[in-house]
Amino acid sequence: QVQLVESGGGLVQPGGSLRLSCVASGTIFMIYSMGWYRQAPGKQRELVATITSTSNTNYADSVKGRFTISRDAAKDTVYLQMNSLKPEDTAVYYCRLRVPMANYWGQGTQVTVSS
Repeated sequence: QVQLVESGGGLVQPGGSLRLSCVASGTIFMIYSMGWYRQAPGKQRELVATITSTSNTNYADSVKGRFTISRDAAKDTVYLQMNSLKPEDTAVYYCRLRVPMANYWGQGTQVTVSS
């Protein structure tokens, strides 16, 4: 059984920074990609950033230049460095793991950007 555990969320003022982490555990033979998604109240879940096994990255336009996704393959861990945070970044952030024939999601971590 594969599990994803996110950490690093919290309350931060506008312009501040946070770093999210997601650790995958269990039997994982091959990873296609890992990524971060977010869901704000009353809105659909949306892509934030993804990184493939070959380190190709993809970002939502709204976070380009402010967020950076990275991965430690040896630890099956993905990070999201979030800088210059805005109130509209407030959401529950979910980690996603794509492997052959399956997707796994973490439980989510709350990020609140407010003064």
